[in-house]
Amino acid sequence: MGNFVDLKAADGQVFPAYIAEPAGKPRGAIVVVQEIFGVNSHIRSVADRVAAGGYLAIAPSTFARVKSNVELGYTEADMGAGFELKTAVEELRAPGVLLDIQAAIDEAAKRGGGKVGITGFCWGGLLAWRAAAELKGLSAAVPYYGGGMTTPAEVARQPQCPVMAHFGEKDHWISLDSVKAFEQAHPEVEVHVYEADHGFNCDQRGSFDAASAVVAWARTIGFFNQHVG
Repeated sequence: MGNFVDLKAADGQVFPAYIAEPAGKPRGAIVVVQEIFGVNSHIRSVADRVAAGGYLAIAPSTFARVKSNVELGYTEADMGAGFELKTAVEELRAPGVLLDIQAAIDEAAKRGGGKVGITGFCWGGLLAWRAAAELKGLSAAVPYYGGGMTTPAEVARQPQCPVMAHFGEKDHWISLDSVKAFEQAHPEVEVHVYEADHGFNCDQRGSFDAASAVVAWARTIGFFNQHVG
């Protein structure tokens, strides 16, 4: 189990982040970027799982610039509330929340004592992709079903570290055609597509697919072991 600490971005913004530490010396650190539901129990469980794999994990609140203490579930009402908050963050003047993610990367490097990777889910997958292209100090990135990641504006980004991306072929938010176009535009990215829907990694959602989640996680940890640990 981890705990929350306050971090400070370069512009002075203070925001909470959940930190989970491994039992022994960290083999590196991983930043875990939330969905549109806050640093909720699912994201904390992912961070705990990362720590169980030997890495220090940091999950920053990417909503703090527009609303504090957000923890949503997965009901239709929660979905609407999360989408409104995500929209508000996306409308911030650039670089916006990327400043907070950079601060989390820097803190991860300091506490982990080694290389830093990043993973994220849904909107967090998109932010992880942007971080791979725009931020400093990353050795690997693993976005899961990054919403908007396969749009032309995002495809145009060029990652500065190795990237593995997970998508679901049944995802009604991210078309399979757009995933294929992304893969063609980025042959350097290791793309995996599963017979699953959006959110397949989250065991709190109806779209959870245990088989796909197990395979994707094994690939993710293997990727981080290769490039971070």
